[in-house]
Amino acid sequence: MFDFKGPSLKDRRPFEVIDSRQMDHLRVFHDVARALTASLELEEILSAIMNKMAQFFGPERWSMLMVDQKTNELYYAIAVGENAESLRGLRVPIGEGVAGWVAATGNPLVVPDVRLDPHWAAFSAKHPELNIQSIACVPVRSGDKTLGVIQLLNSKLDLLSEYSISFLRILCDYAAIAIQNARSMTLIQELTITDDCTGLFNARHLYTMLEEQVSRRGEFSLMFVDLDRFKSVNDTHGHLIGSRLLAEVGNLMRRSLGPANSAFRYGGDEFVAMLPGMGKAAAIGTTKALWEDLRRTPFLEGAGLSLSLSGSFGLATYPEDGNTVQAILRSADEMMYEAKTTRDNVAVAGRGLLMERAKLPTAIRSSR
Repeated sequence: MFDFKGPSLKDRRPFEVIDSRQMDHLRVFHDVARALTASLELEEILSAIMNKMAQFFGPERWSMLMVDQKTNELYYAIAVGENAESLRGLRVPIGEGVAGWVAATGNPLVVPDVRLDPHWAAFSAKHPELNIQSIACVPVRSGDKTLGVIQLLNSKLDLLSEYSISFLRILCDYAAIAIQNARSMTLIQELTITDDCTGLFNARHLYTMLEEQVSRRGEFSLMFVDLDRFKSVNDTHGHLIGSRLLAEVGNLMRRSLGPANSAFRYGGDEFVAMLPGMGKAAAIGTTKALWEDLRRTPFLEGAGLSLSLSGSFGLATYPEDGNTVQAILRSADEMMYEAKTTRDNVAVAGRGLLMERAKLPTAIRSSR
């Protein structure tokens, strides 16, 4: 009779330890995957990934730095540990320091003891305030592009094995998925609220923002703009030139109104501006400034033209000129149509036309 004896307790123990470590990893992967599918909020997902990573490696300080593609710098998206608050707003040029080197090369950096590495020993000596004893820094990559860097300082040295670093890189892959998903969602959202021709917000988003403003019951003003004799541009120069003109007007509105106010293409050659927190007096000043900017700006110089342009402006203020979305829209629209009776004018609810006469008898003309 065959007598099979199982492994002794002594023989089983190493396997139990390995299984326990693997189960810890699987739990982390499960929790991170659940976070990826439960939320589209980038900071929430990255925090979940980083917290799991911190639990496993036990660093004194850890951070997630993101690449700013415009400036070619790293900025701290998440930072935990000593002096974490001082890191907020700090920028790290690509190629400088630990994180900058990893971001520039796309290679992970693991230094269990900086005293044994001449380069990082020198770096640590130059920055005693960082108190760096060990470094684990891994790039977050999508394809051949580095999206960010995860940096762990003074981790548990016995966990910085090849196996553990592979585990760390897998978590970085999760972070890359989260970042790409968040960027895709941001792009999709931007496309749904943006006008293709001008890059301004579209009419759908105008109604959404108006509902939000009215629900807050705070004062704001609404400006309508209709370009004078815009049809003559399409008739003379074609629709492509007309579209370029609309785009240039959109850019002018953004510059003139500033980041605190929102501009929309309402349809055709009609535009709308929302001026949050502006009462009538302040809104009249802003509207007059845009009216002047529109008249003084030469358009389509890049196309070999130099067109002068004017508009008919209507202005109304919530809640005195309308206390609902439809009422304030109607008031501003009615003022715009009153301005169109003379063109090149501004009409304000409760005050009528502001300009005595139009300054440009021909609203669109070429100086060449």
